[in-house]
Amino acid sequence: MDFSKQYDAIKQLADQIYANPELGYKETKTKARVLDYLQQVNPNIEWTDFSTTGFRTTLGSEKKDLHIAFIAELDAVYAPSHFRADPENGAAHNCGHYTQVAIALALYQQLFETKAYEAFDFQLTFIFVPAEEYLDLPYREKLRKQGSITHYGGKPEAMRLGVFDDIDLSICVHAIGGEFDQRTIEINSDLAGFLYKKYHFKGKATHAGLDPFSSVNAYNISTLFNTAVGLSRQQLDEKHQVRINPIVMNSDMSTNVIPNHITVGSDLRTQSVDYMKEVGDRLDAAATGSAHALMGEVAIDTQMGYLPFKQDRYLSTFVARAFDKNDSIEAMMNNNPISAAGDIGDLSYMMPCIQIGYSGFTGKIHGDDFIDVDPEYIYCVFPAFLVDVLNEMSGNLDQEKIYRRSYQDYLQLIASITETK
Repeated sequence: MDFSKQYDAIKQLADQIYANPELGYKETKTKARVLDYLQQVNPNIEWTDFSTTGFRTTLGSEKKDLHIAFIAELDAVYAPSHFRADPENGAAHNCGHYTQVAIALALYQQLFETKAYEAFDFQLTFIFVPAEEYLDLPYREKLRKQGSITHYGGKPEAMRLGVFDDIDLSICVHAIGGEFDQRTIEINSDLAGFLYKKYHFKGKATHAGLDPFSSVNAYNISTLFNTAVGLSRQQLDEKHQVRINPIVMNSDMSTNVIPNHITVGSDLRTQSVDYMKEVGDRLDAAATGSAHALMGEVAIDTQMGYLPFKQDRYLSTFVARAFDKNDSIEAMMNNNPISAAGDIGDLSYMMPCIQIGYSGFTGKIHGDDFIDVDPEYIYCVFPAFLVDVLNEMSGNLDQEKIYRRSYQDYLQLIASITETK
């Protein structure tokens, strides 16, 4: 397929999105630009809105035995120090989502104009999802209290709303940070899951000079807890890539009063749900023990972030097969798990999912200097490769290898993780 004819229009749209970043559930300008482009390509296009700024549209109306979703993420990162950050909202597209959107549009346009999608033995739906990045939480909590959303993440919220109910498997793509000597793709890069722990240590305030003897120092309890966490790192299994980062979140201490409360928060990242539970229990035990040791108390809050993402190895075989037949992409990375996270982990609990990485950038993901440097690869070569992947899948997907869980199953799993013993 020749993606070069639409290259200028696609790159212009991508540059516009890059220059106008928006945070999750606020991507109104981005959504408007995307829909405007789609309507130019297909004046009769139909779409369904969800989650404030999300929407989905299906190529063709013919029902088929399998239904695949191609997902693009609309939001930016809060990064006010990025050289192209929006001065008003502090957002910047230093995670590459602007290229995801452009790739999805390039793919839609080619498949629609050539009618190549009609030859697939599956139906193909493009889903533009808001709020993948886990940030701007006070605003999302406001939406949650208003009843506008239930989940902070866009994909779990879409799952709740039934957006994926008729989907059998999902494909996402994502930028690879750093510079590469060769045009590169990546498969089977598993992501960590994470949750947030908040430990509210309670002590007893007294005058620090006159009567420290009858006090219970909440700050000292938090220090003991932090020491316990540090010493416990030796016992953490390295293969799970555990990441813990305790910080002081809330306190109003002064030098002449023994502090009677302090909140310590930490994220907890692991590559597996079971180990996430185990390490969470260890952190709770350290907090409880520290409070008891110094005669204080602790209240524990656990908030789920995203589930670990285990890329579906079966679906990745079709990507590898397409790569072996391709002469325009030089390199493929495989099986490199990282401790970054994404809400595609939640979706992958319900159905098989893959996220194909692509190079073409300079700077670090979420860094102040991130930007594309090989737009021809990103907007022409890589989308053409994705067509090859879809062609490999067509007629060859084994439905017995496609699993399905319900949203209620998902909620039960989340409850089992956040339950505090």
